[in-house]
Amino acid sequence: MASLNDFMAQKPRPLPVIIASDRSGSMQVDGKIDALNIAIRELIRSLKDDDTSVDLQVALFSFGGQEATIDFPLTSVSKIEDNQIPVYQASGKTPMGLTFFQMKDLIENKDLIPSRAYKPTIVLITDGKPTDNYEVPMKCLIEEGRSSKAFRMAMAIGADANQKMLASFVSTPEYLVPGENARDIKKFFRYVTMTVTSRTHSQTPDNPPTVPFPDDEIIL
Repeated sequence: MASLNDFMAQKPRPLPVIIASDRSGSMQVDGKIDALNIAIRELIRSLKDDDTSVDLQVALFSFGGQEATIDFPLTSVSKIEDNQIPVYQASGKTPMGLTFFQMKDLIENKDLIPSRAYKPTIVLITDGKPTDNYEVPMKCLIEEGRSSKAFRMAMAIGADANQKMLASFVSTPEYLVPGENARDIKKFFRYVTMTVTSRTHSQTPDNPPTVPFPDDEIIL
């Protein structure tokens, strides 16, 4: 005999998008932190508008000063209001390693990201070099457990960004995007949006998405 569960609509499968943002003092230069704040809001709005049966979820992390923080817990984009999204201020150092530990803890927590979830997308944006011991937490994040299966993207803003470290961080070389100014931050987040939504409309969302980087169209 069929059970009641056989007739119940199955919940959409979650697809987590985990964003780690640099809010160190150098991000204050040339409007980078302001562009970052705008870009995160635009990404969430675009994901909310995506017509898909996938449960797109977003979590926000950041690092700056002496600490790394969990600024917004993993939440379905349909439930996120603009006034809930943090507005970052730039100051201090770049404790990136702490953020790697925090993201690792989230992804390995099956109460927050169940086994039925699609592979997470991790997004890292920074304009500097880590000022803490990042090697061990980054190795754990990208090589061990469930987090090793995530799609990892990064933007390196300016000449001071640690290109070598970020090249080791990303899943594939094309997921490391160099940038020079605030406009590039907006373009990078547009690329992230396109990559995530391409997965939501794919028959195989856990396969690596292949999305060309946006051309030089005007981005307001």
